[in-house]
Amino acid sequence: MTIEELSTSLQGRGRAKATWDCYRRGINPVAYFSRTPTATTITPPPLESEMSWEEMYALMPPARRTQGLGGVSVALLEEMGGGIEGVVGDISEVSVSADGTAKLLVRLASDGLEVETVIIPWVERSSSTLCISSQVGCRMGCTFCATGRMGKLRSLSSDEILSQVYFANKVCRLKDIPTIDNIVFMGMGEPADNAPAVTLAAKILTDTNLFSLAQTKTTISTVGPTPQCFSTLATAPCALAWSVHAARDDLRRQLVPTTKYSMSELRDGFISALRDRPKRLKTSMLEVVLVDGVNDNEREALELVEFAKVMIEEVEGIKLVVNLIPFNDIGHVSFGTPSRERVSAFQEILIQNGIYTFVRTTRGDDEMAACGQLATKKQKKKKKIVAEEGRGI
Repeated sequence: MTIEELSTSLQGRGRAKATWDCYRRGINPVAYFSRTPTATTITPPPLESEMSWEEMYALMPPARRTQGLGGVSVALLEEMGGGIEGVVGDISEVSVSADGTAKLLVRLASDGLEVETVIIPWVERSSSTLCISSQVGCRMGCTFCATGRMGKLRSLSSDEILSQVYFANKVCRLKDIPTIDNIVFMGMGEPADNAPAVTLAAKILTDTNLFSLAQTKTTISTVGPTPQCFSTLATAPCALAWSVHAARDDLRRQLVPTTKYSMSELRDGFISALRDRPKRLKTSMLEVVLVDGVNDNEREALELVEFAKVMIEEVEGIKLVVNLIPFNDIGHVSFGTPSRERVSAFQEILIQNGIYTFVRTTRGDDEMAACGQLATKKQKKKKKIVAEEGRGI
């Protein structure tokens, strides 16, 4: 709910703001204003028990620490599902890698399905990036992606998308992980396949009265199913990223088999969407998952240079960044991780041709942090158990 809507329901703007103070910190407002914080119940490994009320009180803005809701408003908030936990979803698992990357599985209350969200801490910057999902599974079928193997089970509501942010904030608070200041829709699912919920979630994330994230630090990444999808997603007040993976049509279709349009048609759609954006939101990203011996050669690098230059020439004020992502080996029968030398050589070709390019730092490999890996692993385990029970094992 917006501040205005919540103000009406709770009969006071101060009450509405105090409720959102809780959401931003991953605190259940129903429990907090009832002064009955409950211990979390996720396994394994469990989070520590919830903070005491006094500890949570100390985290609130000084100007609103004395703001209460009153018994009637607390009951109404609970009736509205404002406690989130157990209503929208719950954390079913948290795994933390050696480098501090934390992967959460959020179990959705409506049907028990699970989605992933990943917290990537940057200790040197005292902040974290959060990667969130927009669907359970995905129907784009990218050949290198674990989520693509699941197929699309369903899309998430905006509340289910935002619950990932709430739970991630809770994990950061309880595990002393740096605060999240950057969010990317790069988890499970294709945002363009769930555009209404994704754009609404982005508006709530960047509303200064709500989650209050910077528009330039909130990014929607799409594989670009259609030329029109970019304009739809561009209505969200955040940055856009396009997972191109290859500039050549035949190679693009090999990597993204559901591709129905040529890369030039998709690029025209992306250009059209960017032209109408405010200058601060013309910073855009092209993402390429580099697969050893498939799309990491000099030819593909030069093709990407020419592909990107058209965008730079056509969109006034654009700041285009190429993000190279070394393939995270998920046990694929034919794909492998490129060597550092090949990745560096690919990057150097782009840089020498005036394309700003960086290589994404690999994080959380020991905890299966590639998109969809933890969820698909758990799904396979459940299927195995069901099959064994069916055979009487």
